Amino acid sequence: MSDSSAPPIRVAAIGTGNVGRHALTQLINEPRYELTGVWVSSEAKAGKDAGELAGLDVSTGILATNDLDAILADKPDCAVYTAMADNRLPDALEDYRRILAAGVNVVASAAVFLQYPWQVLPAELISPIEEATQQGSSSIFVNGIDPGFANDLLPLALAGTCQSVEQIRCMEIVDYATYDSATVMFDVMGFGKSLDELPMLLQPGVLSLAWGSVVRQLAAGLGIELDEVTEAHTRIPAPEDFEIASGHIAKGTTAAMRFEVRGMVGGHPAVVLEHVTRLRADLCPQWPQPAQEGGSYRVEVTGEPSYALDLCLSSRKGDHNHAGLVATAARVVNAIPAVVASAPGITTTLDLPLITGKGLYAGGQRTT
Repeated sequence: MSDSSAPPIRVAAIGTGNVGRHALTQLINEPRYELTGVWVSSEAKAGKDAGELAGLDVSTGILATNDLDAILADKPDCAVYTAMADNRLPDALEDYRRILAAGVNVVASAAVFLQYPWQVLPAELISPIEEATQQGSSSIFVNGIDPGFANDLLPLALAGTCQSVEQIRCMEIVDYATYDSATVMFDVMGFGKSLDELPMLLQPGVLSLAWGSVVRQLAAGLGIELDEVTEAHTRIPAPEDFEIASGHIAKGTTAAMRFEVRGMVGGHPAVVLEHVTRLRADLCPQWPQPAQEGGSYRVEVTGEPSYALDLCLSSRKGDHNHAGLVATAARVVNAIPAVVASAPGITTTLDLPLITGKGLYAGGQRTT
């Protein structure tokens, strides 16, 4: 049950893609939120009802628009930003600056380095965002599952029960075959491309930019200073032609990838973010295997005591990748009340109170 005495928080949705449609569903269904507008990037979606864009059999009366100024003119308390950012970073950062300067708080699933940007981004990229939060007396919180609660909230909670910590390692071990985004899979990650071609994700410094926020935030949670952040990767070719949700994978092109981003102290990897990504379960059997079919997340804390935590996602409505998209959306939507109440600035998991799922109990009901 939600607190019916409190007025609903007025929220706009920015983006209705893989993550955004799940966020939009929650904003429409939850009485603690009042949907004020929906921004979309394509002309084909403009003018459609928010209910239709969320895949719900409801009419909200809120029609999607391409005009961000129109969204801001309604003066929402918060914007849920899930528009693609990884391949349009300057545009996304400018969107954030405009939204925050207008006095609208932001919860978002990207750009991931804003999870904890200090010592990750150059000051000239952070400063406009921080200045906009002060101008608008607003806050921004970027999170999800990875980067997000699987490698900030969970490992720091485990570390909080240790007498000493030697290393924190956070792992994503996932089969991406059902992840339906050609832009992410082919253009960003480089699957289906020649091993001689270095994709966006593996360009020098990009891994540390994308997941440096993870290792920097873990270091901040442990109270340690990193000497440096290093990165390493390896790719494996497809043994034959096959298909995935996003398209065709030709024999000899990239079909499996493993990378690490390491936060180093005195030559020792104190905090490590590792991804083990396959497009078929039979590829690279010698690599770490997930705790459930399809994929899982793992947190390993080496210390006294040591921990190994496997996080397995599932859904009645899809596979592990579907569950991850829902979890990413819900992580930021459920943070809205705390972010709206927080002090102006770039807000992180280290700043927010524990988000408990208050108001979400649906015992005996099938969620829609």
